Amino acid sequence: MGRLEGKIAVITGANSGIGLASAKRFVTEGAHVYITGRRKEELDEAVQTLGAGVTAVQGDVSNLDDLDRLFSKVRSGHGRVDVLFANAGLGALEPLGKITEASFDLVFGVNVKGAIFTVQKGLPLMREGGSIILTGSTTGSMGTPAFSVYSASKAAIRNLARSWALDLKGTGIRVNVLSPGPTETPGLLRGLARTGKQEAMIAGLIAQTPLGRMSHPDDIAAVALFLASDDSTSMTGSEIFADGGMAQV
Repeated sequence: MGRLEGKIAVITGANSGIGLASAKRFVTEGAHVYITGRRKEELDEAVQTLGAGVTAVQGDVSNLDDLDRLFSKVRSGHGRVDVLFANAGLGALEPLGKITEASFDLVFGVNVKGAIFTVQKGLPLMREGGSIILTGSTTGSMGTPAFSVYSASKAAIRNLARSWALDLKGTGIRVNVLSPGPTETPGLLRGLARTGKQEAMIAGLIAQTPLGRMSHPDDIAAVALFLASDDSTSMTGSEIFADGGMAQV
């Protein structure tokens, strides 16, 4: 039997990157996975990739009506959530002096508001033994040039987990943060490409990483599986870095 046999998982931002890799891993390990993302074409492609054991619901995590529709689908389909992976996130490279209100609202709307209400709306479907995973980042612990708004949003995620671990005391539901370092996701690569300096920036990221390479989404999905499974039942309020050592030394 798989490590998630018979479990029901919800993964936001699962149309590509870490979310898609995690959905694939969870399905392989026996879970039925509900995935959501904003872009329908990518979501349809994800369903084709994942095959059986997945239900897709298009939506934006910063839109509360979309979240209600997602969890209504989960409630009618399976009636519970065992693993809730609030993974959806985005960022923009804007140095101090160039930060726009629109960009701030978008980043905090998806990364912070989206995570808060994904968890709050999914919580009534969870029970003892449930696992909540929040996607953090090394940037939540480090200074990062031109990336302060994103970094602040991920620092907020870290504190949400600490506070929610106390809110959830006695429920048997745990909440932890998974913080990747530089990872070869479409979102990161597109963002670096927009600077016109993608190769140089990737080289710079690798140079800061003791393992000497960027992570692959599958690397992060393996850690997500650990947090989703009963192997991590003694953990709550914690942060796991899967960052090649970037933020550790």
